[in-house]
Amino acid sequence: MDQDKYILTMLVENEPGVTARIAGLFAGRGYNIETICGAPTANPKMSRITITTRAHPLQLEQCKKQIKRLVNVIKLRDMTGEKAVKREMALICVKVSLEKKQDLNRIITAFQGRIMDTGPEYYIVEVTGDEDTIDDLLGLLEPFGIKKLARSGVLALYKET
Repeated sequence: MDQDKYILTMLVENEPGVTARIAGLFAGRGYNIETICGAPTANPKMSRITITTRAHPLQLEQCKKQIKRLVNVIKLRDMTGEKAVKREMALICVKVSLEKKQDLNRIITAFQGRIMDTGPEYYIVEVTGDEDTIDDLLGLLEPFGIKKLARSGVLALYKET
């Protein structure tokens, strides 16, 4: 049975150890956390943690029930569906030669990326988009030579109605 990909977001009390307890629940069930992002919200007493994981649907339901029971978890939502805005950011250090600069600049512009730093043989590029967009850009940059890569993981918010 294949595992499905899920994006879960939770509003939690902004206190030490909360993220570790949530990650421990996943580890205890043998689930890999593909991405995890956490940061304070507009209310500094609360943080939002967003996790991307793969799991069997019934097993994930059990995990979600356990997460909801944690004292510091205020709210848990499954953001897997289409009713959420999902974005990711990547910083990419890519090799650039004089003869390939124009091609590289075209690709970066097409993905609405920004050049954050330059050197004689590299660019550091910032790009935001959904996971597929970031993957598509990486595929186009691969022939240039990706030296380093940092991805934020998925951030998600439900659309207001």
